[in-house]
Amino acid sequence: MALYALGDAEPTINPTAFVHPDAVIIGNVTIGAESSIWPNTCLRGDHGEIIIGARTSIQDGTVIHCTPQFWTRVGDDCVIGHLVHLEGCTIEDFALVGSNSTVLHNATVRTGALVGANALVPGGMEVPTGCQALGVPAKLRPDSVTREMISQGRDAYVYNAAWYRKDLRRID
Repeated sequence: MALYALGDAEPTINPTAFVHPDAVIIGNVTIGAESSIWPNTCLRGDHGEIIIGARTSIQDGTVIHCTPQFWTRVGDDCVIGHLVHLEGCTIEDFALVGSNSTVLHNATVRTGALVGANALVPGGMEVPTGCQALGVPAKLRPDSVTREMISQGRDAYVYNAAWYRKDLRRID
């Protein structure tokens, strides 16, 4: 993995987390226990802080950034899909952000909420508990998220993180 300090800011990674060798982690970034950071992701904590909770997957190609005004926080037990862009937002515990989605400055995805694939959650928007945010810009579909919609992905990636930490090896 490519770990970079930026001035005095250094990443903090729990020893039980899995960070793929092709991920880039820069500056003020914290990654919690049993979380996974997959290939070609970039977490750049330069002008603020990025916090990734426990048992959270940040999947392939995702970009997470922050600003001096809006840090980025992703809670425990979250699923952040492939090619997601998170910038200065809050993703609370047990939430799912679908592949190729964008969540922007000062937006909040509440516990038990889901952002659908390819959705755009604009700055300042709140996705309430139990809601799906779908489309560009996102429109809310209340009371449409089941626990299983999030827990299946979370469980699969907690398993994958342990498996990859144990068995991944480069062969070229």
